[in-house]
Amino acid sequence: MKLNSDISAIVTGGASGLGEATARNLAAKGVKVGIFDMNADRGKLVADEIGGIFAKVDVSNIESVDNGLDLVRAANGQERIMVNCAGIGGAMKTASRKRDTGEILAHDAETYIRIININLIGSFLCASKSAAGMMSLDPTEPDGERGVIINTASVAAQDGQIGQVAYSSSKGGILAMALPMARDLAREGIRVNTILPGFYETPIYQQMKPEVKENLKAHVQFPNRFGQPDEYGDLVAFLCESTYINAEYIRTDAGARMPPR
Repeated sequence: MKLNSDISAIVTGGASGLGEATARNLAAKGVKVGIFDMNADRGKLVADEIGGIFAKVDVSNIESVDNGLDLVRAANGQERIMVNCAGIGGAMKTASRKRDTGEILAHDAETYIRIININLIGSFLCASKSAAGMMSLDPTEPDGERGVIINTASVAAQDGQIGQVAYSSSKGGILAMALPMARDLAREGIRVNTILPGFYETPIYQQMKPEVKENLKAHVQFPNRFGQPDEYGDLVAFLCESTYINAEYIRTDAGARMPPR
């Protein structure tokens, strides 16, 4: 798909981090961009700076997603690109023992459900509803391509750390969607790919203690540094324009493998 002003895109989690970099990259190529995020102040600021439109959306809520799609489509038309970057983290063991009292605790169920709802179900809802809209469009390319969906998993889907059982399972679910979703939509000319980012300079990692970041960086091969959000945005644009890449998942981690802790 050629990125230009005839193309509309929606980026969830577009107010910061990888989502913001993606929104800025697509807008710089002329694409009309809509941003879904819960951070209204930051989301509106980014949207204004890139000439896009913002919708406050809870991706885990069906009504909220529908309202956001209506708002963005009214301004930009039906999106041909959906990039799911919205997500949250969390650290808690499957079961643990308090060091001071010895009390044994199971993983908090509400925390697990919340992470699954936002990361996995949120990605599915936005992808599914966006695909339904894309199916109403005429193809843009001679081979029949109508649209592109890019979901964001994580390297934690494959090598999750201690305490990442909720996060890893949510991202593992996103990874598992790639092939069946692509197969579901193949006859409609809609491609689906998944990106598994490693350690990137995003707000989550920027809040870490320096020694924690150094420990993680020690597991990065080459280049031995954290990734920049712009590099993620570049990969999204590449996948949008590379029509023959479909049903794939791509690690972008400089060869890193996450340690157990």
